[in-house]
Amino acid sequence: MVETATQPGVVRLLYGNQDAAQEVSPVSNQVLYSENESVATVTINRPERLNTLTGEVIDGVAASIDRATENDGISAVVLRGEGKNVSAGYDLDAFLENSESADSEIWDPVEDYRSMSANVGKFMKIWECPKPVIAEISGWAIGGATDLLLCADLMFMASDAHIGYAPSRIYGTPTTMLWVYRIGLEHAKQFLLTGRPIDAETAFRIGLVSQVFETHELSAATQREARRFANIPSNQLALNKLLINQAFENMGLRTSQMLGTFFDGIARHTPEAQRWADGVAGGELRDVIKERDRPWGDYGQSGS
Repeated sequence: MVETATQPGVVRLLYGNQDAAQEVSPVSNQVLYSENESVATVTINRPERLNTLTGEVIDGVAASIDRATENDGISAVVLRGEGKNVSAGYDLDAFLENSESADSEIWDPVEDYRSMSANVGKFMKIWECPKPVIAEISGWAIGGATDLLLCADLMFMASDAHIGYAPSRIYGTPTTMLWVYRIGLEHAKQFLLTGRPIDAETAFRIGLVSQVFETHELSAATQREARRFANIPSNQLALNKLLINQAFENMGLRTSQMLGTFFDGIARHTPEAQRWADGVAGGELRDVIKERDRPWGDYGQSGS
């Protein structure tokens, strides 16, 4: 297995305008890209920060998906996180540092929407990639990480892993909004209205993930399944993925994403959310998360 950095280049997309070209950005040390036979592996590489998402990480994942798309020798992609956790969501310190100051500027909802929808566009490269993408869910997948991971075609989960959208309680709404399309109305409300995390057994039962493996078997099992796609013609895979995805597009997925992204900005600028963000910016991240989760006894209250 050789790790490489994505080089600038042009990638044509299967979806949308076939004449549209996108520039590929270099992958940094925060995102590793490797190819082993027919499988490309994209690894978020910030284990010391729980693989939280920064602009550099998001750009790196998008560039890696473009690289895998461009390589005819790649049949499938695996998306994973280095270390024990796939990703704990957005890096709030970096996010708030790059955000407008509520004390000095009036919030511009259009600019906020443009910024966050750019992230959604990069997450959706996974959805739009003509090759199957398997997300490897280890440890914790929280908040913004689920916006990314739920774009994958298949999700394989470790038996001790959890996935959830904690910002449902304060400071956000899902932007790619694939929850309702993947698990249906009742379960989407069950977990998005409460923000409760979903354990592996429940995730499998409600159809959120395809398979569950013991933690030490997860990576090998994911790679094994990804390699099997080399036995199916790439055009056949692309057509079937497009056909399935288009059914959900016809159900209003893109409109749901537009509203989810816009509502996310509103949710981050309510008086309650601003007070919560002030606590994070003031160096009280652990305390405000514990307070958020105290009534539920999870996330910050469970030693995660």
